Amino acid sequence: MFSTVRADIATARLRDPAARSNSEVFWLYPGVHAVWAYRLAHRLWVARRRFLARAVSQCARFLTGVEIHPGATIGRRLFIDHGMGVVIGETVVLGDDVMLYHGVTLGGRSSSRSKRHPTLGDHVTVGAGAAILGPVVIGSGSVVGAQAVVTRDAPAGSILVGVPATVRPITGVHDFDAQFFELGGYI
Repeated sequence: MFSTVRADIATARLRDPAARSNSEVFWLYPGVHAVWAYRLAHRLWVARRRFLARAVSQCARFLTGVEIHPGATIGRRLFIDHGMGVVIGETVVLGDDVMLYHGVTLGGRSSSRSKRHPTLGDHVTVGAGAAILGPVVIGSGSVVGAQAVVTRDAPAGSILVGVPATVRPITGVHDFDAQFFELGGYI
């Protein structure tokens, strides 16, 4: 547990140039707090303590402005920058090292009791106000631009921009993540 907390703090320090200290991240980052609350709620969800899991997630929503359904599946080192207004639905699957900015919606397009929310691969960044809707798959290393509305699958290494979003391949090393991987990757 403590290694996970340390990794979350290190991720926040790495991804947010405004993070000044580990203490600041630990005490004052609502996106990090929302992820920690999700982990507790998810454990309760898996243990079939569904009501208690939802209670924990709703309390976290009230305190952080981030709503993560306890049934979602989230990989390691998720970082939610600013956080307010982020919604992550029940059947969402997130890979490792995903970064979400404020106002992101990972939502459904139907009320069926099946897979109805997005799947994001490893190292995906989703810009402020973007909406990824339905059971779409966004490939690893992709970037979703601010305010984009994504309703179709995208291959690995894509840039998705616009309403509705169009897919463009990433060309060259021009974004933070690609440069970081060139230098040795994440913790």
